[in-house]
Amino acid sequence: MQLGVVGLGRMGSNIARRLHRAGHHCVIYNRTPKPVAELAAEGLAPATDLADLVRKLDAPRAAWIMLPAGAITEGMIDAMSELLSAGDILIDGGNTFYKDDIRRAKAMETKNIAYVDVGTSGGIWGLERGYCMMIGGSKAAVDRLDPIFNALAPGLGAIARTPGRDARDPRPEHGYIHAGPAGAGHFVKMIHNGIEYGLMQAYAEGFGILRGKADARLPDTERFTLDLADIAEVWRRGSVISSWLLDLGAMALADDSTLANFTGAVEDSGEGRWTVDAAVEEAVPANVLAASLFARFRSREEHTFGDRLLSAMRFKFGGHVEHPAKHPPAK
Repeated sequence: MQLGVVGLGRMGSNIARRLHRAGHHCVIYNRTPKPVAELAAEGLAPATDLADLVRKLDAPRAAWIMLPAGAITEGMIDAMSELLSAGDILIDGGNTFYKDDIRRAKAMETKNIAYVDVGTSGGIWGLERGYCMMIGGSKAAVDRLDPIFNALAPGLGAIARTPGRDARDPRPEHGYIHAGPAGAGHFVKMIHNGIEYGLMQAYAEGFGILRGKADARLPDTERFTLDLADIAEVWRRGSVISSWLLDLGAMALADDSTLANFTGAVEDSGEGRWTVDAAVEEAVPANVLAASLFARFRSREEHTFGDRLLSAMRFKFGGHVEHPAKHPPAK
């Protein structure tokens, strides 16, 4: 299947690569030429601008935009909507606010262009592991794109099948779901990221307590100098709290158990705030998710070991780099 891919950052480039390796034909464009040249050298079809990308796709077309949420994506959606034709599909695979998707889909309807939102999880590991995708849009558009989603998804893999799913939609088992109409995909991904905040904060606090057991303020007989890298490793194997996030934390601690390369100034990319906003709108208690968001705000003022573990996990799964710290890391 043909697909235009606009935005060749860490995830956009690897999405195009994975599709190319699966036999799909990708026409690629990026504002800066370097990633286009790199992928063209691997056999993907380069475009010189958006109009060239649209020309190189056979109708009915499909184009995937993979850019940061906000004005840059909004501008690209507007530009592409002027170039596409009735019957085409425009996909936003970034972390867009779901209410923006609802608005855009309505605007696209007047041009008979289908709008599909894809919450995409997998970070810099997606090329090899595959991407978990939460998709919003019309059934017709999502079904038409199924070969793309199937190629990007991780597949069944070695995970045991859930009992009782035999009569259900098989796509979730393969790593992608049609969540509902436009906006539903990014809404589910927004909550996914909110949960991610809470899980990461729990690990960060737990390892902070483990490390603090060597504190000189404790009685001599109650102090332990614990090997955090080994604890993370043993919890990966058979423990009820094992997860991919723990895998990444274990990797970071094995690299350097002090995490000295991280200040602990933890950024938030927006989805955590939107999750808390949604909880307020729905009057649903979200104590852990809200507290984990506020902990990130606090981390920019003072930094603990747990904050450094949060930064390390974010770097491992998404290549997220810390902004300069206001204060030196806590000892």
